Order: sequence, then C-alpha cells, then structure tokens
Amino acid sequence: MIEFRPHWPLLLLFGAVVALGGCGRQQTKAEAPPARPVRTVTVSQHEIADTATLTGYVGAEDEAALSFRIAGHMLERMVNVGDHVVPGEVLAILDPQNEVNALRSAQAALAAAEAELRQTTAAFERQKTLLAQGHATRAQYDLAEKAMLTAQARVEDAQVQVHIAADRVGYTMLTSGAEGTVTATGAETGEVVQAGQMIVRVARVGGRDAVVGIPAQLLPAVKSEPKITASLANDPSVEASAVVREIAPQADPVTRTFQVKASLVDPPEAMRLGSTVNVEIRLAPRPGIEIPASALTDANNRPAVWVVDPATLTVSLRAIEIKQFSPESVIVTHGLATGDVVVTAGAHELHPSQPVRLLGAS
Repeated sequence: MIEFRPHWPLLLLFGAVVALGGCGRQQTKAEAPPARPVRTVTVSQHEIADTATLTGYVGAEDEAALSFRIAGHMLERMVNVGDHVVPGEVLAILDPQNEVNALRSAQAALAAAEAELRQTTAAFERQKTLLAQGHATRAQYDLAEKAMLTAQARVEDAQVQVHIAADRVGYTMLTSGAEGTVTATGAETGEVVQAGQMIVRVARVGGRDAVVGIPAQLLPAVKSEPKITASLANDPSVEASAVVREIAPQADPVTRTFQVKASLVDPPEAMRLGSTVNVEIRLAPRPGIEIPASALTDANNRPAVWVVDPATLTVSLRAIEIKQFSPESVIVTHGLATGDVVVTAGAHELHPSQPVRLLGAS
C-alpha cells in the first residue's frame, strides 16, 4: 500500500499565491477610473444678432404690360421674349382696315359739313346786307344766322370724329414707350385680341428688385431695418445690398406671405432678371445662449451636451433644445443656464459620472 504525504512547503507557496491574487483583484476594483482631459466653456447669456434667409428672385423695378387700346385681328408680332426694344419701336400690328374705313367716312362727313357751312355762311351774309338795306325781315336774318351756327357746329363735330378715327388707326400699332427687354408675350400672330389684353411685357431699363415673400412674424424686422443682402443661389459670392422700397399691404392668399420688393444697389451683371437669390434679413438682437457646435452629442435621438459638475468634476448628459444651428455654433433655447460648464472637446469619449480634468475654455 502506497502512502501519500503532503508536501507542506508547496502547499504554503500555493496558498500565498492565491491570497496575493485575491488582494490584487480587490485593489483593482477599488481604483477610481482615470480623469479624462476635456475642454469646456462656461455658458453665459448675451445679445445674439440673428438673421433669417429667404429665397426670392430678381425682378424689374419698372415693368409694363403693353396692350392694344382696341380689339382686332393681330396681323403680326415683331418681338419675342428676350428681345431688346427702344422707344417708338413697333411691337405688334392689328388689321387696320376697319379703322381706315371709319377714318375715310369721318373725313367725308367733315367735307360735307364744311360745304354746308360755306353755303349757310353766304346766305347769312346776304340776309345781313338785305336787312341793313331794309329789304329783309328780322325773322329771315335770324333763320339764316341759326342755319350758319348749326353748320359750324356740325363742322366742329366732324373734325372731332376725324381725330377720333385717326387715333383708332394709330391704335392698330403697338409701340414701345421706353427702352427695355421683353420678358413675356400674351398673344400670337393671327389671334383676335381684346382691348387691354397683354400682348408684350417689357422690363424697362433701370433698377432691379429682389422680390421675396416675408412671413408675418418677420415684417417688424423688415420695417425697422430696411437694408437687406441678396446673393445668387447658385453662386453666393455674387451678392448686393438692397433697400426695401415696397411691402405688400395684404398677404398672398396661397402662400400667406407678404411680398417685399427691395431695390438692389449696383447689382452685378450676373444678377439677371429672373435669377434665384437668397435674401438675408438681419433681425433685432435679443438675449440668448450660444455654444460651439462641437459640444453637441446625442441622447435618445435628441440633441444633448455633457455638463461638468464643478464640485465633483464629473460629467452628466443633459438634453437641450436648439433654435438655430450652424457649422460653428448652436443657439440653445432650453436646457442650459448661465454658469453651466459644457464640454466642447472630447465629448464623444465620455460616459455619465466620469471624472474629467479641465484643460481650459475652448
């Protein structure tokens, strides 16, 4: 029978190793996590100059819709969209035959009235002479005078009718009253048009406007600060200042916005009529809290920031509400107060109650 005897030195050594291992684990658990270095900023409330950017277009400061004064059959339209016109240039023509015939009729009536006036005038002169010689009665003289005056009135009426007919002949030609560019057409050759129907719309040479629809809540800012800035939507480097000159008194029934026209000051050539522009309106400064955009993180799909407790130098996650965001800064409406210390660098590696070491303000 084999007898096993314990090796006491080995047993003691094994026990010592196990004891030392347990102490090491307890010591590791007792050690605090290292403080992570972060950069912070102390929140303060100050005046923030806010801006609003709206989309509009470039329009002519003076634009006229040209039309015929009379109805008729349009024989020809000489201009198209984009054409340049000068004062006195013929833009379109109506068939003038009816008006020419009316003019000839009025001229014939005038000739007849003039012939009648000559006849009645001669008869009046004879009666005037006979009355002076005592060979005519006063009644005959009065009748001759009445016939002459009636003929004279008919001549004046016929002259007016000739002028009216001549004007109507002139109305068959639509001419430009000023230099400009054709921006739209309203009828084609061969159509029967009505009096007052838009045939050609001309943007006259001169100023250009930035036209934009303004919500009602921004109207006070536009009225108090009439200077705005407009830049091309496809090239923001092309910009021009503008001065508000007209605010619509009534909101558009579809968009519920108020149309505002602002005169562009020395607009670049690239700001052509119809170009899309972004209009920036400076709003009145008001108190608010602004923090760097690098401080933002996420908490349950909501914007949040890490706030440092100055007493314990630990961090906690706090949800915030944002009013305006830009690549550089964020304007906060709720969630922060003056004096809060917010982490601005290193926020992506933090967890709740983690100790931090402040490196300074960012």
